[in-house]
Amino acid sequence: MELYHVLNRGVDKRDIFMDASDYLRFVHDMWEFNDIAPTQHAHHSFKNLDLRNPNFTEKNAGTAIVDIHGWCLMKNHYHLLLSERVEGGLTKFLRKLNVGYANYFNERHEREGSLFQGRTKRVLIERDAHFMHILHYIHFNPLDFVSTASGWREHAIEKITDAKRQLELYRWSSYHDYCGKKNFPSILTRDLFSDSSVQFEREALAYLRDMTTADMTHMILE
Repeated sequence: MELYHVLNRGVDKRDIFMDASDYLRFVHDMWEFNDIAPTQHAHHSFKNLDLRNPNFTEKNAGTAIVDIHGWCLMKNHYHLLLSERVEGGLTKFLRKLNVGYANYFNERHEREGSLFQGRTKRVLIERDAHFMHILHYIHFNPLDFVSTASGWREHAIEKITDAKRQLELYRWSSYHDYCGKKNFPSILTRDLFSDSSVQFEREALAYLRDMTTADMTHMILE
C-alpha cells in the first residue's frame, strides 16, 4: 500500500469554502465520488442532507476506489491522506472530486472559470514513522486561525489550552472521528491508525507540544 499526502488550493489562493454548506458539500463529495461507478445524483443526495446532523450511509467497501485515512478543509485549500484501492483510483477520485465540487461551487456562487490553482499536489509518504506525524500535521492546520496557537509549525504555541479548544471545536477535519466523537465516520478508513480514541487524543496533544516539522518538509506541500 502507498500512502499519499494530497493538497489543492484555490486559484490565486482564493477561498474555496464560503460557508458551512460549502464545507459540507465537499465532505459529501468525498463520500459520493469515492466509488468505481459514475456519479449521477450528487445534487439530489446532497440536497437531502441535514447540515446539523448529516448521515452518510456506509458504502460497500468493494466499490470504493481510495481509502481516506485523514482530511482537513481550510478556507482556501484542503488536505487529504489517501491510498488507492484500485489501480488509478487516486487520479480518478481526485478528478471526480475537484470537477464535481468546482461545478457545484461555480453554480452556487454564480462564477465561472477554474476554482483550483492547477493539478492537485501529492507526495508519497515513504516511511512508516511519518504516517502518524503527517496525520497530526493535517489535523493541526486549523490552529492557523487562532492567534495564540498559529505558531505551531515553529513550536511557538503561546497557549496550549487555546490550541486544544480549537481542535475540539473545528468540525471540518477527521480529528473528531479519531478522538471517538462521531463527525463523518463513514468516509474515513482508520486501519492505519488503530490507537484507541483516548490514546490518539493524548498522543496528538503531546505531539503538538513537542513537534517539529524539520524532518517533514518534503511531505508538507504548503
